Amino acid sequence: MTTQTPNQPKQTKDSQPRGGLALIFPGQGSQQPGMGKRLADISQAAREMFAQADEVLGVKISDLCFTGSEEELEDTVNTQPAMLTTSLAHLAFLRERLHEIGHRLAPGLIAGHSLGQYSAAVAADSLDFSDGLRLVQERGRIMADWAGKHPGGLAAVLGLDEEIVRQICADVASDGAIGVAVVNCPGQTVISGESEPLEQAMALALERGGKVRRLSISVPSHIPLMRDAAKELSGFIDKLPFRDPNPPLVSNISSKLLTTAEEVQRELSDQICSTIEWARCVLTMADHGSTPFIEVGPGKALTNLMKRIRGDIEVFTAETASDAQLLDLASTVPANQRERTLAGDATQ
Repeated sequence: MTTQTPNQPKQTKDSQPRGGLALIFPGQGSQQPGMGKRLADISQAAREMFAQADEVLGVKISDLCFTGSEEELEDTVNTQPAMLTTSLAHLAFLRERLHEIGHRLAPGLIAGHSLGQYSAAVAADSLDFSDGLRLVQERGRIMADWAGKHPGGLAAVLGLDEEIVRQICADVASDGAIGVAVVNCPGQTVISGESEPLEQAMALALERGGKVRRLSISVPSHIPLMRDAAKELSGFIDKLPFRDPNPPLVSNISSKLLTTAEEVQRELSDQICSTIEWARCVLTMADHGSTPFIEVGPGKALTNLMKRIRGDIEVFTAETASDAQLLDLASTVPANQRERTLAGDATQ
């Protein structure tokens, strides 16, 4: 793992060096009861995002976020639209704060962790907020239906190298019923699979000196076994109007920069049956000169991971960033340059 400070971003075949602010969006597992309530209380822009989500989905997603129980929020059908709405409410709040001090948001790169990549696609204007909501609602339904036929889940394996974890999964099952779902950072790998092989892999990881924690996600995901679910999701995605992202997204799968509408569509289609390479994704952003990083969404799970991926990267959250930090990162971009806002997208 490199510790070189990314002062001189390198040029790659993906694009010219980007540099500047990077936005990162958390995924499933970061949900928490009451999320977004404080933002809605203090920010008109955030309130508008929740109101739009309620209108688009025809249900009070705001009530689920503000007063829903932990159990309700862990149901993937609820989690996915709730997380996307709350994350984009954080983005609206961040833009609102910058506008108040005379500036606007101008990230160089954007990425999201698993489900967070859907929030990232909306933030990069590759997909309308309303379509993003319908998409994650459908994704949650497809994944829940699939999990009904393949009960299982996910578990974090701590303290073992990624290759050891991959070998454990191969030792348990060669048919793809268990596999590496997410590589978060050195020494933290998430495995996913059906119930019996998942339990076996967890036991093997303990035997080989690792620590294991079962995650509060009931749907096994990001393994090849989910190809049929990915195909069904792709059929829905293909009907939605996508635009080229601005700025580019960084792929969870390949860590390459995604610069076209077609690349974003393929990324969101393939995600649920592919390993999420989060550590590589972050390092790619750093290699392109991204700094600082802002986590845009509930909690600070990605902020904590960042310290283990590359300790020299500056990172803070949208909710806790000070005015001084915001003024510094956006000081060269005047507010009179109009940007396409999320507010008002819901009825388009």
